[in-house]
Amino acid sequence: MSVTRTARPGPVESLKLDPDSPTPLYLQLQYRLRQAVESGALRVGDALPGERYLASLLGVSRVTVRRAIDDLVVDGLLIQKQGAGTFVATRVEQPLSLLTSFSEDMLARGLKPGSVWLERGFGRATPEEAMALDLPPGTEVVRIARVRTADDTPMALERATVPRQFLADPKDVGPSLYDAMAAHGARPVRALQRLRAELIDETDARQLHVPAGTAILSIERRAFRADGTPVEFTRSRYRGDLYDFVTELRVDAGPANHKPE
Repeated sequence: MSVTRTARPGPVESLKLDPDSPTPLYLQLQYRLRQAVESGALRVGDALPGERYLASLLGVSRVTVRRAIDDLVVDGLLIQKQGAGTFVATRVEQPLSLLTSFSEDMLARGLKPGSVWLERGFGRATPEEAMALDLPPGTEVVRIARVRTADDTPMALERATVPRQFLADPKDVGPSLYDAMAAHGARPVRALQRLRAELIDETDARQLHVPAGTAILSIERRAFRADGTPVEFTRSRYRGDLYDFVTELRVDAGPANHKPE
């Protein structure tokens, strides 16, 4: 069970709004709350005080407070739990230049990775899987499907296919698929990924605890061993309100970009 913390008095009581500013009060409150989260004054899992308290503290209406909070919930910065209140949401930034497992990513951020298993068994490669993994059609493969969680919050839906020669038993997969593959000498060292935005269907929406039709990030990954052998074909759907993928861009340092001396 995840542990939530009541917000410390400082970050909330220090919020100040300017009634003489042309910026609407609800936007000022949004900005101040966002600042508090980004600076670490409010941390993941911290509980915000109730609307009545915030309205009294800041000298504004509850409608103003509610509008500010509702917009931050839509942005994924805050999360509301029925009967419990409003909390700072878990949000993950994942660099696209590193090939790491979900478990490694979460542990590196101080979050507890977990899984809700949907499927863990054998099957025959579909034409799509056979093409992605360079296998003869009908080759036996291992398939796993699970909801990946961080501090018990559903983050992603992962469906992976691995040739059986690289993963003898799907029950060998614990928290990390890559750890299980490493035990068979098949941990991938590079991957090709394709990202696109999608609207989630009703079935997958229930697994991720989001409304049907919510925008998500869909990732298709082909991963390879050092010798170039494909060892993993995974399709994942990440909650767009909790996950950001970031990449670093650089100017091409090729000859065409060098000025003559």
